[in-house]
Amino acid sequence: MKKTWYAYPYLVWMAIFIVVPLFLLLFYTFTATTEEGIRFTLQHIKRVCEPIYLMVLLRSILLALICTVVCLLIGYPVALILASKEYSQNKVLALLFVIPMWINFLVRTYAWMSLLGKNGLIDMVMDFLRLPPVQLLYTDHAVVLGMVYNFLPFMVLPIYSVLAKMDKSIIEAAEDLGADYITVLKRIIIPLSLPGVISGITMVFMPAVTTFIISRLLGGGQYILIGNLIEQQFIVVGDWNFGSAISFVLTVIILISMGIMRKYDREYEGGAIW
Repeated sequence: MKKTWYAYPYLVWMAIFIVVPLFLLLFYTFTATTEEGIRFTLQHIKRVCEPIYLMVLLRSILLALICTVVCLLIGYPVALILASKEYSQNKVLALLFVIPMWINFLVRTYAWMSLLGKNGLIDMVMDFLRLPPVQLLYTDHAVVLGMVYNFLPFMVLPIYSVLAKMDKSIIEAAEDLGADYITVLKRIIIPLSLPGVISGITMVFMPAVTTFIISRLLGGGQYILIGNLIEQQFIVVGDWNFGSAISFVLTVIILISMGIMRKYDREYEGGAIW
């Protein structure tokens, strides 16, 4: 009975920062204030479905998908190197991936502005090589680059965690039976690491689709994503109902994607891949 008291602070925390915000989100999404008072309405949800806002949503999802794919293509080989006992510098490399996460997110993004901006490091390199300057700042490429840099550790660490705990005797048995590294990678390592891959995809896609600082700074306000649109509705326009409706739709999309990922995660853990 006494142990249940330990759970009360967590219940209070969840009530204040999860339950109450979700209730307010639903309240503002499905209500409107008129002269007659507060009434139930679906007009805010219908407004989200207008073409101009759907284009913003689709662009956000597209850039988040590109970021997730790039992080996976870069992060999986890095996780393999970190989990490899043969690579003597794996601890140093792991530290190099963790150190940037200690720096403020905003500071890291500002650093990329100086690198990609006019007279930045890239312009200096292009000028040294006698090549024409490349305008990367305030483009989709800059936004994706900023996303990949900030969210890559969230892809590497879950995959590395799964690979590090993998039973190496299975790999040794396959090699004793004559399997080469490509076969071991395709038939053993990749299937067993899929739970980590799914976790990494989820951890990268969710913040990438909702980001607004990266798109504002590296996109220069020219590339409004769904996170920027929500921020504008709450802070600039003051339309909390429409901002909540956009947040609600985005929450539903994220929950659906998480449900799909968890379904495949359970299948892989249950041995369905075999």
